[in-house]
Amino acid sequence: MVPFLQETFKRLLAEVQVESHRYLYDQFHINSRLTGIVGPRGVGKTTLMLQFIKEKLPPTAKVMYVSADNIYFSDHTLLAFVDDLYQLEGIDHFFIDEVHKYPNWNQELKNIYDSFPSVKVIFSGSSSIDLVKGSYDLSRRGKIFKMHGLSFREYLGFVTQKKYPIISYENIIKNPEDICNSLAQVTQIKGHFKDFLLTGYYPFLFEDADDFYEKLISIIDKSIYEDIAKFYNLKTPNLIYFKRILNFLASIPPGEININNLAKNLQIDHKTTEHYLIILSEAGLVRFVTAPDGGNRGLQKPLKIFINNTTLLSALNHYLGEVLSIGTVRELFFLQSLMNAEYDVFYSTIGDYTVREDFFEIGGKNKKQQQLKHAKRGYVVKDDILYPGHMEIPLYLFGFLY
Repeated sequence: MVPFLQETFKRLLAEVQVESHRYLYDQFHINSRLTGIVGPRGVGKTTLMLQFIKEKLPPTAKVMYVSADNIYFSDHTLLAFVDDLYQLEGIDHFFIDEVHKYPNWNQELKNIYDSFPSVKVIFSGSSSIDLVKGSYDLSRRGKIFKMHGLSFREYLGFVTQKKYPIISYENIIKNPEDICNSLAQVTQIKGHFKDFLLTGYYPFLFEDADDFYEKLISIIDKSIYEDIAKFYNLKTPNLIYFKRILNFLASIPPGEININNLAKNLQIDHKTTEHYLIILSEAGLVRFVTAPDGGNRGLQKPLKIFINNTTLLSALNHYLGEVLSIGTVRELFFLQSLMNAEYDVFYSTIGDYTVREDFFEIGGKNKKQQQLKHAKRGYVVKDDILYPGHMEIPLYLFGFLY
């Protein structure tokens, strides 16, 4: 069976495309003996691993790639697999994909780390396996990279076959006019932005656009009925609530959501509802915005809870037969862009959100500034405009943060 796995690896490596890379590619390294890539399904973790092997490892490297959900591991351990290839062939770089599908993955990765000081292990896993919480605390032994879906900058690069630089938050705030003068030269940028909001978050769109929403709904189902079910040891009757939560969140406008009210709607208790929301967040299916005080106290207060990204929201609305709320889409794009770029965003009583010392109101091109009149540094973030006005920033600019 091992020769078959090796042939599979060679086939995948030969076929992987290297013309385009995700934002994480330039940051990614394997300086540690244990390196992880954690992110939701469908964001390109497998492709990144194969591209890294193909382009950044020397041809003489002793390397093996394998997916942990291969049937081979139904009666073989990862530890024995590594031991055999290390002893017999000298392989010392092991790329283990979909590690969360392997039982007792965290203990065996620890055992490999402790038993083979000359071996490097690089693995990928679902967002729901938050390694900081792992009982063996793998994050202390290695480097964990978090991977998100496409930014608008990346999407635009795929569509136009050009490269666009990452723009810092500070530059967007201080120099939006200079940035817009450059980006406005991109043909049909407004149309590309609208397309991105509906379908652009997941890179597999560019592999096969047919039945894209069907594939995305399948990702949701697999995240719930495979990843969440296995990692949290939940049975099918409990898993139904996750779908109900997603459908509920997809069909309401953005606003403060009281967890007690959500629990009553679901007919389950408050603690279970809160726990399920956290699981959905860790699995990359929802995101929520807390008050600036944050922490557990912030979680107990009303939250703004959103589907994780605009493409996921669009797919769910499509299947629910709901009209997509443009207000929700605008707010969600703003949130996903900043949060994925590792900026802290809180909801605010002045405008909609606050980042650092800035306050933001999100809306269309006719949005006024009256809700920011008490803010020293308040900005209206407007959709459907290409150029900034006084204390106004085009929404699409935030798609260049990563």
